[in-house]
Amino acid sequence: MNEDRTMIQTNPLTPAEFAALGTGEVAYLKSMTSDELLRIFPQAPEIQSGLQLFALLSADGAPILVTDSREAATANAWEHDLRMVSVH
Repeated sequence: MNEDRTMIQTNPLTPAEFAALGTGEVAYLKSMTSDELLRIFPQAPEIQSGLQLFALLSADGAPILVTDSREAATANAWEHDLRMVSVH
């Protein structure tokens, strides 16, 4: 049996290129409390503790929008032609 084995480079992208994949095109929604928001994004302004929030995040995890409404976050993604993806 003759097998054709082609060598594929382990990772053809640089870390920066990989991180930029989907930026400006793909976003995901993350439900979080205001306490989690401040822990994840320490530069965020102080807000009331215990609020339920929804963060619209870029493919690289950068915050685009934080709101108290899932619908507002989804509408913002649609308005900016971002494709929403599910993250598990």
